[in-house]
Amino acid sequence: MLIIMDKTASDEQIEVVEDKIRSMGWTPHEIPGSLRIAIGITGNKGAVDPSLFSNLTGVVECIPVSKPYKLVSRDVKPEDTILNLSNATIGGKDLVLMAGPCSVESRSQIMEVAEFVKSQGAQVLRGGAYKPRTSPYSFQGLKEEGLKYLREAADKFDMSVVTELKDTETVELVSEYADMLQIGARNMHNFSLLEAVGRTNKPVLLKRGLAATIEEWLMAAEYIASQGNYNIALCERGIRTFETYTRNTLDLNAVPMVKQLSHLPIIVDPSHGTGSWELVTPMALAAVAAGADGLLIEVHPHPEKALSDGKQSLRPETFAELVDRLKKIVPACRRNFN
Repeated sequence: MLIIMDKTASDEQIEVVEDKIRSMGWTPHEIPGSLRIAIGITGNKGAVDPSLFSNLTGVVECIPVSKPYKLVSRDVKPEDTILNLSNATIGGKDLVLMAGPCSVESRSQIMEVAEFVKSQGAQVLRGGAYKPRTSPYSFQGLKEEGLKYLREAADKFDMSVVTELKDTETVELVSEYADMLQIGARNMHNFSLLEAVGRTNKPVLLKRGLAATIEEWLMAAEYIASQGNYNIALCERGIRTFETYTRNTLDLNAVPMVKQLSHLPIIVDPSHGTGSWELVTPMALAAVAAGADGLLIEVHPHPEKALSDGKQSLRPETFAELVDRLKKIVPACRRNFN
């Protein structure tokens, strides 16, 4: 159920509605929006009788929400959510470019990459300090040392930081250094971790699971929102299919579909989505044409020496070529690019 309040409703009138929701054993959620004041209800096991709230002062309308995901549904919030990082905006008319290496390998490496991608218009520096790898013998990241290098590089070149969380134990530590917390594909169904980031006020980048449906993906976002954190961006990074020529199948159908179903912004990661650097540029361009709010691109000065995902990382010169092509097509897609 979504309760629409009059735009002139007082704080006291809103509190009366929320108190009544709590008295029923449910949870009220004030949905941020520029056009109206709305209160979502979660925790109910069945349909909510609109007459319970329709006669309360300040209530304009009670709208049933049939989808299992409620707080992230466009039914609840018709206008797009826009996330504001320290040096970037995600959503709206601007295309955000997130770029950096898969893993932070050294201070000199992340400094070099940050300086270059910033010069090409990237606003967000990406890089892994905690790396949940398929093999326990693969490089696991520099951990807090890597976080320090990321923060130093971002501050020096006026960028925001997005980096992956591995587990609930490191939420507080990673939050000290990052502007945005990334939930990786392997952790999309880690409900304890989703609830933990939901209790922070940090923006979250939620990657789609390896074989998750769009509804399962949105339900994972609902876990975060249900804890009070509505600052969520989704990230399409490819799903596992029968195809073997690419690392994953980048599902660009998901971009316009998510735009219909949810108010959350959506980022596309063509690096993990394809697993091949030759495919990153065409799929990045296609993602923008499909309506993506931003791109997450892996860039490494020496991919052949990378400690993780070198095959899908762009060299600096190739990244510059991608940016040149983005500048040509972004205006045609009715977006702005820095």
